[in-house]
Amino acid sequence: MSYSVDTTVVGVAESDEIGVVPDKSTIQLQGEATLNALADAGLQLSDVDGLFTAGFRPPEVAEYLGIQPHYFDGTHVGGSSFVVHLGHAAAAISLGRIDVALIVGGESGRSRIGQPASWGSSAQGMAGQFETPYGLPDALGGYAMACARHMHQYGTSSEQLAEIAVAARKWAALNPRAYKRDPLTVEDVLASPMISWPFRRLDCCLVTDAAGAVVLTSFDRARDLKQKPVRLLGWGEGHDHQIISQAPDLTSGPGRISGPDAFAMAGVRHEDIDVAQVYDSFTYTVLTSLEDIGFCKKGEGGDFVSGGRIAPGGDFPLNTSGGGLSYTHPGMFGIFPIIECVRQLRGDFVDQGPRQVEGAKLGLVHGTGGRLSATGTAILAVD
Repeated sequence: MSYSVDTTVVGVAESDEIGVVPDKSTIQLQGEATLNALADAGLQLSDVDGLFTAGFRPPEVAEYLGIQPHYFDGTHVGGSSFVVHLGHAAAAISLGRIDVALIVGGESGRSRIGQPASWGSSAQGMAGQFETPYGLPDALGGYAMACARHMHQYGTSSEQLAEIAVAARKWAALNPRAYKRDPLTVEDVLASPMISWPFRRLDCCLVTDAAGAVVLTSFDRARDLKQKPVRLLGWGEGHDHQIISQAPDLTSGPGRISGPDAFAMAGVRHEDIDVAQVYDSFTYTVLTSLEDIGFCKKGEGGDFVSGGRIAPGGDFPLNTSGGGLSYTHPGMFGIFPIIECVRQLRGDFVDQGPRQVEGAKLGLVHGTGGRLSATGTAILAVD
């Protein structure tokens, strides 16, 4: 418990440009996001003594930024990495190892400029040997197969999945930085081309260029900084497989590990959450995550997200930036749900009408990585 109570998020930001940025490399985008997040906090690069990143190795990022951190963490579990980093940074701050932690991630996912050499799956890796040769189309196929099983086992429908995409687009319409803001209906989603059954194109996330950064420090130091401190109350992480053929249950992921751990550490209940940011690489990712975390029972996710409940004006504000489905998704998306959650809790959008979740004091962030392989869950709050 001591790890979380003393740790706060004090700065968040994206790169200067997001969407299609063909003239900037991955590391440039990360550098921009870093400077923007530090400016948001009222700190300097020289204040950073802890670095947490995924994709590039920490020494590469540190060298580019011109810093020499005393503590670094390159935990790389796909899109959930940055949510996992929240907990790792909190532990390091609480133990007195570091004072200011920087979490940074992003990719030139669309333009493919300056991506790390090691990016992507190896033909000699587990998936390359035992799944790809038999026709499974990388991560997309794994998620699609898991979704098909959920539909068979629980009766989840394509229409219910489409509601997730529609709700995300409605939130994106309120976000000036969102890549896709034009109106979207359930019928539009169902009419979009089939990519890997049961996923249609609009069940799948965007592919964009973007980076984001998050800055954390102790609560005592946060009192002297620019922004309202956002406390990290609880966090959890979990994994139960790497390749999808080895998943213990195609309809349930390791959110059932990270979610309860985060709630137990935070000492709050599901009904206390005012706003949630849940990784949406695919519509199914949201649905099964909500079940695993415990917002509804297994098999009830389709009903939970239906009827506009997660859209603007609904009683469960979810992915209020537009998420990976409509806002941005450069490859590993997990840094961006943290940014959005923090901004909602700080009340950054109070002058933007329904863009701001009114009275939001307690937020949840949940990231998923790999082929539903690893998750990180965090609960954030403002006083």
